[in-house]
Amino acid sequence: MKHHILNHLPYKSSFRFVDNISRLTEDEVIGDFTLKEDAFFYEDHFAGNPITPGVIITEIMAQIGLVVMGIFLILKESPMNLDNDQDMFPLLTSTDVSFFKMVLPGQKVTVTSKKQYFRFGKLKCYVEMLDDHGEMVARGMFSGIIKNIEGIK
Repeated sequence: MKHHILNHLPYKSSFRFVDNISRLTEDEVIGDFTLKEDAFFYEDHFAGNPITPGVIITEIMAQIGLVVMGIFLILKESPMNLDNDQDMFPLLTSTDVSFFKMVLPGQKVTVTSKKQYFRFGKLKCYVEMLDDHGEMVARGMFSGIIKNIEGIK
């Protein structure tokens, strides 16, 4: 099922920040991503001393911690055609993130998300990101909904 979830992610290669999902249940998801040293956002952030922008850290946390779990829960609730990856569109409704460390090009980060609730189509999760040494990079609360694309046109 984990691989089917990855097929449903609506992101293209340059903006897909999920390499692997190692755990996925109704209450928790754990996944990782290795930041590519030649990623587009390092060119100017900061020239000569690249660090991962906070918005990208937030996006990694949202993709693994909220979108992956949301798609999993929606598919579990009402199974859809698993061959059609165009059905779902994630909408982040709120975040509250604290940052503790920088993430450098080439680093691998691991995201753990614990579901707080999923009701009326809205998902709220507590999400943490650790670096490759197991040290806290960021943590926070994320909320969002996953809409059917036909429902937002």
